[in-house]
Amino acid sequence: MSQLMTETRAKKNITVIGGLANLVLSVFKIGCGWFAQSHALVADGFHSLSDLLTDGLVYYASHHAGQEADEKHPYGHARFETLATVILGALLVATAGGIIWNAIAGFFNDDVLLHGWLVITIVMISVLSNEVMYQLTMKIARDTKSELMKANAWHHRSDAISSLVVLIGVGLDMAGFQYFDSIAAIIVGLMVAKVGVDLALNASKELVDTALDEEVVEKIKQIILDASGTRELHFLRTRKMGDTALVDVHILVDPKISVSEGHLISERVRLSLIKGVENIGEVTVHIDPEDDEIYSPSVDLPLRHRLIGQLNESWEGIAEKDGVSNVTLHYLDGKVEVEIELPLEVINNISEARDVSEKFKKKTLTLPEVTDVKVLFV
Repeated sequence: MSQLMTETRAKKNITVIGGLANLVLSVFKIGCGWFAQSHALVADGFHSLSDLLTDGLVYYASHHAGQEADEKHPYGHARFETLATVILGALLVATAGGIIWNAIAGFFNDDVLLHGWLVITIVMISVLSNEVMYQLTMKIARDTKSELMKANAWHHRSDAISSLVVLIGVGLDMAGFQYFDSIAAIIVGLMVAKVGVDLALNASKELVDTALDEEVVEKIKQIILDASGTRELHFLRTRKMGDTALVDVHILVDPKISVSEGHLISERVRLSLIKGVENIGEVTVHIDPEDDEIYSPSVDLPLRHRLIGQLNESWEGIAEKDGVSNVTLHYLDGKVEVEIELPLEVINNISEARDVSEKFKKKTLTLPEVTDVKVLFV
C-alpha cells in the first residue's frame, strides 16, 4: 500500500470517529437542552449536528484528494481538500447565524432554566470528548501534513471551547443572573463564525494561488543563491496545492556552460529546495544565460538549423570548411557568438592556424546576427 493510500485511510478513519462522536453529542445536547430549557445547550447541540455535515465533507474531500494524479488531473487532486475547506468555512458561518438568531429570540421569552446540573454534566462530557478528538485529529494532521485535517482538528477544539462558554453561561444562569444563558449562546455563535471565516479565507488564498509566506519565500531565495553555479535568480513564483508547496524559478548561470552542466545546476537547486524547505513537493527550475525577466532580446534570432545553413553558405571557398567538427552558438544580448571547432590535422603551424581563423572570422561576421567568432583547433 502506498504512503498516499495509508494517509488517506487514516484521515477517513479519524473523520468517521469524529462524525459518530458528533452524532451522539448532538442528540444528547439538543434533547437535554430542550428538556432543561437551555438555549445555549440547544445551540451547542445544533453546532455539533452541523459538524456531521462538515465531517461528511471532510471525508469526501479526503477520499478524492487521496487519489493519485491521472490524465485529467496531472497535478493530483489536492485541491479537493482546499475547496472542501472553503465550503466547510461557509457552513460554519451559516450555522453561527442560526445559533445567534436563536439566542436573540431567547431574550424575549420567560423560559426558566431547569435541571441545571444535567446541562452541566452533558456540557462537561462534550468538552472532554471534543478535546480528545482535537488531539487525535491533530496527530493525523501532523503525520500527513494536511491543512484540512488541521482545520478539522481546530474545529473540534472550537467545539470544546464553545461548550466551556455554555458551561459558564449555564452556571451564571443557575446563580440567578438572567439571560446569561442566551448571552453565552451568542458568544458561541460568534466564535463559530470566526472559525468559519478564517478557514474560508485561508483556503480561498490557496485557490487563487497566493504566494507562500514572506519568510518562506526568503528562505527559498537564499537556498537558490547559495547553490553552486547560480549567479542570480528572477521570476520566482510560489503557491500551494493542498499540503504541498510548488515553486517555479528562473536562475541565471554562466552563459558559456554546456546544456548538461546547466541541467545539473538546476537539479541541485531543485533537490536543495525539496530538502531544505518543509512541504515543497514540486520545483521547476528554468535556466537562463541572461536576464530575460522584462525582455528577451534573442527571441527573434534564427534557430540553429537555419543559422548553420547560412554559415555553410558564407564559408564557401574556404578549403577547411569540410573539416569543421562542431559549431557552438551562444545567443546573448540579441546577437550570436559562434565557436567553430576544427581538428588539428588541418594546420601545420601557428601561422596557418591564424590564417584559417581569420578566413572563418571574416566570412562568419558577414552574417548580421553574429557579433563574435572563435575558432578552436582540437
